[in-house]
Amino acid sequence: MAGEDVEGVEGGGVRASVDPVLLEPLVEGGGSEVAVVQKTRLASLDVFRGLAIVVMILVDNAGGVWPSINHSPWNGITLADFVMPFFLFIVGVALALTYKNRTSNKKVASQKAVDRTMKLIIVGLVVQGGYFHGLHDLSYGVDLDRLRWCGVLQRIALAYLIVALCEIWAPRKHHDVSRDKFAIFKTYYIHWAVAAIIVVIYLALLYGVYVPDWDFISTSIDSSSTILHVPCGVRGDLGPACNAVGYLDRTILGLSHLYQRPVFRRTPSCSVNSPDSGPLPSGAPDWCKAPFDPEGLLSSLSAVGSCFLGLHFGHVLVHRKEHLARLWDWIIMSVALLTMGLLLHLFGIPFNKPLYSVSYMLFTGGAAGVVFAGFYLLVDVHSWRAPTILLEWMGQNALLMYVLVAEGLFPAALQGLYWRVPENNLVDLIELAFENIVQSRRWAKLVDVLCEILFWCFIAGFLKFKGIFWKL
Repeated sequence: MAGEDVEGVEGGGVRASVDPVLLEPLVEGGGSEVAVVQKTRLASLDVFRGLAIVVMILVDNAGGVWPSINHSPWNGITLADFVMPFFLFIVGVALALTYKNRTSNKKVASQKAVDRTMKLIIVGLVVQGGYFHGLHDLSYGVDLDRLRWCGVLQRIALAYLIVALCEIWAPRKHHDVSRDKFAIFKTYYIHWAVAAIIVVIYLALLYGVYVPDWDFISTSIDSSSTILHVPCGVRGDLGPACNAVGYLDRTILGLSHLYQRPVFRRTPSCSVNSPDSGPLPSGAPDWCKAPFDPEGLLSSLSAVGSCFLGLHFGHVLVHRKEHLARLWDWIIMSVALLTMGLLLHLFGIPFNKPLYSVSYMLFTGGAAGVVFAGFYLLVDVHSWRAPTILLEWMGQNALLMYVLVAEGLFPAALQGLYWRVPENNLVDLIELAFENIVQSRRWAKLVDVLCEILFWCFIAGFLKFKGIFWKL
């Protein structure tokens, strides 16, 4: 089976399954072929997925003028910092539903997982590698020497591949969930072992790798280049300059292939307007001008843990038969994750999205569990579909919405149509119109983005009723 297929059973179980559309891991679990055309979907997961897309559009477009919802400059969590863990959590839930019935041909299922992973990576390179320069930038093309290798879809692809292969190949022994409270953990103990090993490797590298001093070339506005020096010579540093995450990315990928506008440029050390962007303060350290990838190699290893957490919630959905039992398990797990994450944060492992710290992974996993359980209760148990129908539409075509809107490909293409001078393009004129109406740049931007989100919700609904879905 493919997609979100939930076993309908007696005792109040949800009877939900998937329509015959294979979507990408950002949207679905992926996997093997569709065997039966089913009638309904697990609507709460679509709604959750749609919420993640909507929040991403909001923070990506309005975060620049509303720094309180933008990504935290370094330590801490803001609204924007929940988006990536939510996506990974959703992928995990969907994978549990995809492989709830063991496939007989593991090699074929594995090949399909690998194929989908490669497609996601290719799409990620196209939309985030640097080829599309974004809004208010009419230049075109990418210098292959500066192609960004990492990105959101690449991270999701890695997590999807590891968790999918684990679901396909890991042996499991059935335990009676009605008699054993820990039956699900015992059934999937190998999955938990794999997740634990990944986290241990991440921690060993984060705290054990020696980070030497390093140099980089900074180019100023007048195109003059300067070699800057960053003193380190430490292990286990969690600051922006000398952490192992950045060191491994610089060593393996190369400085020119990393994200060139990292969030730490909004820290007090690097911006006079912190937590907003701004000029460098007097005496700012050289590392403020350095690149750093928020979806780098080592941090993506830790991010796989978010997908495994979602996988557990999906396993509960598959094995528990009553609504109350499912909700009870989810709430207990969510509270435990929130508590562990907060305690780690208080005892020296801070919430940090760029490093994808363990405290951050656990806390945001718990938050995702609470949101998912809430949507399940409202949408699938009490059938409150109307209030969430716009999010559901967005979630059913999430990859298309992500590429066109969240990554700005549609408005970036639209701004190529202009009158006489490039500045007279439709995108800029719409933003200017909102500013003239609202008389406030910050509030105009927020209204503009909310209208854009509403517009695309209806576009997603139209595509859904036409049966148009972008699948990989």
